[in-house]
Amino acid sequence: MSLVVKWGRERLHFSVPPPNTKLGDFRREIADYTQLPSGSFKLIHAGAVMKDDSAPISAYGIKPGSTIALVGGGEPIKPPSSKASSAQAHKAPRTEENTISQIRGELDKVRATLQPDVDAFLDALAPAHAAAHVGPEPKVPALPMKPASAAPSGSLDLGREHVRLGELLLQSLLRLDAITTEGEWEAARRERKGAVKEVQGLLDRLDGGWRARARS
Repeated sequence: MSLVVKWGRERLHFSVPPPNTKLGDFRREIADYTQLPSGSFKLIHAGAVMKDDSAPISAYGIKPGSTIALVGGGEPIKPPSSKASSAQAHKAPRTEENTISQIRGELDKVRATLQPDVDAFLDALAPAHAAAHVGPEPKVPALPMKPASAAPSGSLDLGREHVRLGELLLQSLLRLDAITTEGEWEAARRERKGAVKEVQGLLDRLDGGWRARARS
């Protein structure tokens, strides 16, 4: 019985620990395998950050077949087994310019892939209210929403789509949060603040539409 830890493009398989295993112990197991400092990454399951390392994994609903996202420790350049060579990988010096490029790259991905899906999701929830949305960004034409792969044929699993989009937006926020800016990098800080605000706004729209549907 195993679970999957998604790390960048890698899918790492771990045996499911006993239910009373503390999250901190499981985090150290992941850290040993990936050679990441245990405090350098966040673990996300079902759209929520697993924060309390003293809590048992059963408190987070971990079971065989669960998928956990590892965010913030850096993208794997080579398979984790290449520990020595990965540690020696060359890194370009960080500058304010390439930090801003990194922030803009993350935001561009959200605009190109997640914003259209959020708009389409909200249209599917309440088509009559789609035109009433007021926001600083222009209205993006609704595109066909990507249903979850396990959704029954001919039906749209809105609950799973809400979880999928919420988890992806949260991961984007965590990646932006992990981009550090030096003390004198005012432009980079403004860029990151604006990007966080825009992604958080999308997440708020997503959750607000879902809550409105639940109340109606």
